[in-house]
Amino acid sequence: MRVVVQRSLQAQVVVEDKIVGKIDHGLVLLVGITHEDKEEDVTFLADKIANLRIFEDDNEKLNLSVKDVDGQVLSISQFTLYGDCRKGRRPNFMAAAKPEYALELYDLFNSKLRDLGLLVETGSFGKMMDVSFTNHGPVTLILESK
Repeated sequence: MRVVVQRSLQAQVVVEDKIVGKIDHGLVLLVGITHEDKEEDVTFLADKIANLRIFEDDNEKLNLSVKDVDGQVLSISQFTLYGDCRKGRRPNFMAAAKPEYALELYDLFNSKLRDLGLLVETGSFGKMMDVSFTNHGPVTLILESK
């Protein structure tokens, strides 16, 4: 499992001209799932992200988590994170999980984030989405479960 974590001042996702997810400050997560991922991967990354200290404290040190700052999460499914571009000019997506399996783990991931006390908004799995946000810092990290 691979997640791009971006600290955000605000974010939204639009599908077919309708806002389907919107947050104030918090995290934008681009979530990629491979066919090898299991529930343990989901649990590990949900806990890591909920407690990752990437927000500044009063001394401008990265000591606070999204939970500490009452932040929110916009979680976007992103199979293209498993695009292999080593050969040719078109990415190969063979490492990405099949949609049915990916949706099951993606839903579980979002559920685990909610269980950890976070407000989680999402896009629409498998749909064309327009995601816009203000990356604050900027702070962008790539987390992997393996």
